Amino acid sequence: MSAQANSAPVIIKRKKVVKGGGHHGGAWKVAYADFVTAMMAFFMLMWLLNATTEQQRKGLADYFAPTIPIMRVSGGGDASFAGESIFSEMTLPRNGTGASGAILGDQAQAGEASGNDPTAAQSADENLTFESLNEMLKGMGGESSVIDNLLEHINTRITDEGLVIEVHSRETLQIFEGNGAVPTLLLRDLAKIIGRISQTVTNDIAIGAHVRAQPVVRRHSDRWDLSHQRATQMRLLLEGQALGSGRIQRVTGHADRELVVRDPMAMRNDRVEIILLRNKG
Repeated sequence: MSAQANSAPVIIKRKKVVKGGGHHGGAWKVAYADFVTAMMAFFMLMWLLNATTEQQRKGLADYFAPTIPIMRVSGGGDASFAGESIFSEMTLPRNGTGASGAILGDQAQAGEASGNDPTAAQSADENLTFESLNEMLKGMGGESSVIDNLLEHINTRITDEGLVIEVHSRETLQIFEGNGAVPTLLLRDLAKIIGRISQTVTNDIAIGAHVRAQPVVRRHSDRWDLSHQRATQMRLLLEGQALGSGRIQRVTGHADRELVVRDPMAMRNDRVEIILLRNKG
């Protein structure tokens, strides 16, 4: 018994053996990182192809083509591409980088032609004038609450034809008496405001009247005659505001063919458009 008690205990150690080598266990991470990088580069390439124009892509392709002579010109910028972006329209061809001399000459001529277009410059100047008139018209609303209420019957917009001043009826107040062509006091007051605005410019004027549809379809519709009569009444009101008759170039009636709201019989469809026409070049 004593011999067994004094004997040392037997300790068994089990060593875990890792097969394949631990230092090779992270190789898949490197492969995955390469795959993610390649996918990121692929998506960036797709984005660049979609964000650039055909001319820009051709300029980049020509830049790396060894058979095309390249004139390296610096714009003096500190950043890449001499401080310019490849997304700027025609940046590389304009600098002579990545484009032949013939292409560069054609593009320069096209740029000069568009930049010196007198029609485009005249249109831009007229737009500024129309915007000023529009702001002047809106500013009149601050003169009194009466004028402010009157301006609720006016809508304006700038189109290729000119500045359109639309005077329209509302459910509570019309611009013509009943279903006739007699101007109401509202329209007479609005004609005074429009006349004051029109006197500040010399543009010719066109007038067009629109009416709402009839509740009952008749064999002989009076919509054409009524719209033309209303346009004529608007012409007479403007001429009474010291606007020369020579400025009136067109008076037309559109009947109920051009509606502004879905309901053809809505009062909002009764309207008169006064157009300050663009000057002919």
